[in-house]
Amino acid sequence: MADHKTPPSEMIRVPTALIRAVRQLSKLHREGHTIALLQGLEELIAQFDSNIDIDVAPSSKLVLQLEEKLETKLEAISKHLEKLSRAISSNRYNSQPKQRRQANPYQQTQVELQALPDENLAPRLGLTPSSLTTEKEKLSPKEFISWTRNRDPRGIGWEWNAKDGLYHPVK
Repeated sequence: MADHKTPPSEMIRVPTALIRAVRQLSKLHREGHTIALLQGLEELIAQFDSNIDIDVAPSSKLVLQLEEKLETKLEAISKHLEKLSRAISSNRYNSQPKQRRQANPYQQTQVELQALPDENLAPRLGLTPSSLTTEKEKLSPKEFISWTRNRDPRGIGWEWNAKDGLYHPVK
């Protein structure tokens, strides 16, 4: 059995002013909220113009503002995820009856089965032609139809017609 463990995380350097925010991000990631987390970060980053030259010193006013906005965004994401988690655990989303799927209007109608010789019917029933012949001779016509119906993948019974030497589907 192969081990499907997540590879260990890489160590990265983070500006001191962002350490708390990165720890919060890491915690949310470990709790399995990675997708929501990434979406929130994308929204936050989109609010900043990437062409502006920013002073990234830990005490910089812009870095402190970024940290504040990031923390606010993370808190909002955390609250939203908690609500979702509670709703899912209370089974609110799963308690509604499932709607039946509508049939595909473009689905083709099933083709009516034709009469088959024993070399074509036998594999359909999971048999050899000789074992099919043996069963046909051993069972009464009604028993044979029932027996083939139980073996057929679509539950169709088959009847032997001696006049044409073929097995015919029975509805």
